[in-house]
Amino acid sequence: MSKSLQAIRGMNDILPEQTPLWRYFEGTVSRLLDNYGYKQIRMPIVEFTELFKRSIGEVTDIVEKEMYTFEDRNGDSLTLRPEGTAACVRAVLEHGITGGGQVQKLWYIGPMFRHERPQKGRYRQFHQIGLEVFNLDGPDIDAELIVMTWRLWGELGIRDAVKLELNSLGTSESRARYRDALVEYLSAHHDKLDEDSQRRLKSNPLRVLDTKNVDTQAVLVDAPKMADYLDDESRAHFEGLKARLDAIGIPYVLNPKLVRGLDYYSKTVFEWVTDKLGAQGTVCAGGRYDGLVEQMGGKPTPGVGFAMGIERLVLLLETLEQIPEEIARQVDVYLCAFGEEAELAGLALAERVRDQLPHLRLQVNAGAGSFKSQFKKADKSGALYALILGDDEMAQQVVGFKPLRGQGEQQSIAWDALAAHLATCVVQG
Repeated sequence: MSKSLQAIRGMNDILPEQTPLWRYFEGTVSRLLDNYGYKQIRMPIVEFTELFKRSIGEVTDIVEKEMYTFEDRNGDSLTLRPEGTAACVRAVLEHGITGGGQVQKLWYIGPMFRHERPQKGRYRQFHQIGLEVFNLDGPDIDAELIVMTWRLWGELGIRDAVKLELNSLGTSESRARYRDALVEYLSAHHDKLDEDSQRRLKSNPLRVLDTKNVDTQAVLVDAPKMADYLDDESRAHFEGLKARLDAIGIPYVLNPKLVRGLDYYSKTVFEWVTDKLGAQGTVCAGGRYDGLVEQMGGKPTPGVGFAMGIERLVLLLETLEQIPEEIARQVDVYLCAFGEEAELAGLALAERVRDQLPHLRLQVNAGAGSFKSQFKKADKSGALYALILGDDEMAQQVVGFKPLRGQGEQQSIAWDALAAHLATCVVQG
């Protein structure tokens, strides 16, 4: 017997009962970004491999271990995008939309791909909403990104479940000085480091700060601190960011070990973390990357952005039971029609109602069926009300209106008054 077809491990189907919550989350985010003046950009999911090697860094875990890379028929090395910032920078450079100091405030949504060990909240195909801003170099725009996410958490009802962690990595020069001091310290404690940290000490020592190994964490307690090596410009930038967050009342925690996993970050880095999802605690993260555009062949261009994981945030909404009732209910009204004449009249009546109430979720029964079977489908749909069209209703040009949830008696509503009645009962509450 042949093996049954299955999805690739770590690449999941999002089923019909799950998509309403995804759409709610995505819609909430997109409306918020519209309100703050951000514009959507859409990039391909496949890019030349060199793009990610140049931007992310060849000695990062993503490039060394996790990218889905293959050779196409022309012999070009291509990669499924593991993150969105590099692709967005490539797009703005290719189309010249940041030239001449033009400010661009962009956002994107879509799948990313990393060959990791699948676990709850971490998958090989995962989805992100990302945001990138170009040609603004002050702490005010850094603050705006954090303020937007803070507002989003409030709208979603999860603000009490997330915590903001902040750090500054300084400029490339100050980071190089810190890197030398950190390497000198860690080299003196080389035998106490875990194997992975020993490897990173030679290739990417700042990533040692992000270790989960308990013994290495103990070594890091007395390690040099990045804050002591910041240049005056980075220090002033960071103080400006904190002052703005303090003015708005957004709480944060300074985390000197926060370095992010990508080589291109500078100055501000931040993460929103939660303790409600086990080990996978980061739900949104980002920072400033003022040197990345130049590194990729463009003119010096300030940049800052973040990405949020949709799977983790949807999971957090489910865990905290922050799912609006109307999201769980996909149908407001279900129309049952009995007999061919009633089916034809019901179809026309439903379309007239939709013309007047475009946001009403009205499902018309398909496949005929007995009174009992149609009402069973109406109840299973989750609708609040059933509309009934049979011989008696047809003769009087009315429709039966029956509450399916809670109290209320069935009543008859004239066809020309149906939309107004539904507006009162459903659209307004």
